[in-house]
Amino acid sequence: MTVSSPRRKRWLTWLASGLLAWGATTALAADFDPQRHAEAQRLMEELADKGVDRDWLQAALSDAEFRQPVLDAMAGAAEHRLRWDEYRAIFLDAPRIANGAAFIEAHSQAFERAEAEYGVPPEVIAAIIGVETRYGGVTGHHRVLDSLATLAFHHPSRGRFFRGELAAFLEIAFEEERAPGSLTGSYAGAMGYPQFIPTSYRAYAVDFDGDGIRDLWTNPVDAIGSVANYLAEHGWRAGEPIYHQAEGPASPPAGIDFNRAARPPAVPSAALAAAGLEVPDALADAHRLLPVALEDGEDNWRYVLGEYNFYVITRYNHSHLYAMAVTELAEAITEVRGLDAHWLEATDTTPGDV
Repeated sequence: MTVSSPRRKRWLTWLASGLLAWGATTALAADFDPQRHAEAQRLMEELADKGVDRDWLQAALSDAEFRQPVLDAMAGAAEHRLRWDEYRAIFLDAPRIANGAAFIEAHSQAFERAEAEYGVPPEVIAAIIGVETRYGGVTGHHRVLDSLATLAFHHPSRGRFFRGELAAFLEIAFEEERAPGSLTGSYAGAMGYPQFIPTSYRAYAVDFDGDGIRDLWTNPVDAIGSVANYLAEHGWRAGEPIYHQAEGPASPPAGIDFNRAARPPAVPSAALAAAGLEVPDALADAHRLLPVALEDGEDNWRYVLGEYNFYVITRYNHSHLYAMAVTELAEAITEVRGLDAHWLEATDTTPGDV
């Protein structure tokens, strides 16, 4: 085919642009071989200084591949784009509730021991595992090595954080003699039944069945103990409620710092009452709570007053929507099991303050 001069020029420009884009993508998609990738080289040197075998690191990092879908998924996380009613519908379905009760029954001894040792109710432990992976049924199909290398070296704002996670992951794989490329997880590098990120795995995973291995990928007993340990280490208060329901105005009042999961409950009951929220009479005016505003349908607001244990759940995922989903799933599982859920919501007792 003969192309006229103006059209030929445009076609060549398009072709050149396409080749440049292809070249850039190819450069990103190339492996993270430390001999060609300066940041990977620095990471390898740091870990080698800590005792991780240099040849092992060279092979591991060279096997990592860039994954654009990982970056795309990070930008569209459900916690950032859904209303409460939409988010809730994902996690509060009938099968997940029924399977949560069955999961507790199947591993009753582990749950009982976890509650005895860590003070965390079985339903809360199960709800976290249920929200994270449907009780181990959906643990993620991304290679953790690829996800963390992509995020460590290409995330526009959180690269430093994920570089630390990649380092921890490589240390875990080396210490536990696992092939890094064989381990799968979420697009963000979370792993196993409870979706621990690598630094959490190192800090909070426990060998709960005493077999000498901390295995969160295939061992539900280790996962149960590890989730309980995680919550306990973050200050879980045994026997205290998680939240209180509260009536309130048609839209969130100004002057109240809603949905701040990044710090402990910090708003006095008196300030919440003055803003028009109905605070339980049993709570002293100075009692501090975490106020949560949930859009339960378009322009239909629901209010929750989180206690310290609500805040502890947000240490697992810094989202008030996540904490509420875990709480309601735990409540639903408790109801299916025919048990009392007084530790979930209380309006007639005064729990300990922060």
